[in-house]
Amino acid sequence: MQHYRSLADVSLQNTWLTIGVFDGVHRGHQAILRQLAAGAHANGAPAVLLTFDPHPAVVLSGHGLKLLTTPDERADLASALGLEAVITHPFDRAVSGMSARDFMALLKKRLGLSRLLIGYDFALGKGREGNAGRLSELGRELGYSVSVVEAVSDESGVISSTEIRKLVSLGNAGAAANLLGRPYALSGPVIHGDGRGRRINIPTANIHYPESKLLPANGIYACRARLGADLFAAAVNIGFNPTFTPDKRTANVEAHILDFDRDLYGEQVTLEFIARLRDEAKFDSVDALLAQIHADIEKTRKILS
Repeated sequence: MQHYRSLADVSLQNTWLTIGVFDGVHRGHQAILRQLAAGAHANGAPAVLLTFDPHPAVVLSGHGLKLLTTPDERADLASALGLEAVITHPFDRAVSGMSARDFMALLKKRLGLSRLLIGYDFALGKGREGNAGRLSELGRELGYSVSVVEAVSDESGVISSTEIRKLVSLGNAGAAANLLGRPYALSGPVIHGDGRGRRINIPTANIHYPESKLLPANGIYACRARLGADLFAAAVNIGFNPTFTPDKRTANVEAHILDFDRDLYGEQVTLEFIARLRDEAKFDSVDALLAQIHADIEKTRKILS
């Protein structure tokens, strides 16, 4: 799978394409991507996702937005669903000001666009003028066809990245996993911490997470830790370690990987959040903290056994 960082880098022919941020690549996104890949492959065409970075909402509103997936994570998830290429195009005011016709003409030129699959509420171009009707009209002019994929819903309604962000922010790992179709995940290299965990005989891996990534609510979680092809159970703390560093303002992500004793500094670890165990708390003594940590470890072991 090819991951391009700009439309300027791409020259393809006869592509089947879908467009959108696809943050989270949740179950609704997966329905579009699977349909795209199946249709493209049946017609001997490449299946391509065009996504954007930064998130258009950040550029248009001027406000920050934490992401469920980094561009590389989105590309990996799309590849696993059968796509041949992902284009992460830089989004800026110039892109937001393009007319639907100009943007689609660019896609026809760069991708040889043959078929466009879009979600039920999709629109592009200045003022969101490029809705399904307008894109179909442009398709007749430029030489591509349009298919609209209906929304994927569950008992709570239409699945959306916005709703999943709310769930992750609340620490509701189970509900977020249900809408994503997999556990919410956080990846990064292991960096040096203060070494406190090893001194109390509960070593932890300090994960350096991307600044753009949405952290689950502060607290203790039962996670699966992925190191290459291997999976381990892990009790994970997200927060400020109030027992030792009550004035800290930047959250740490610290994973105690069960039944594991190897130097991980510099290695990439992915944490998959399975269940939230409790809030982060300040303890009156190190002994009280240790007793709670051991209880968290045993609860993690039971959940993931």
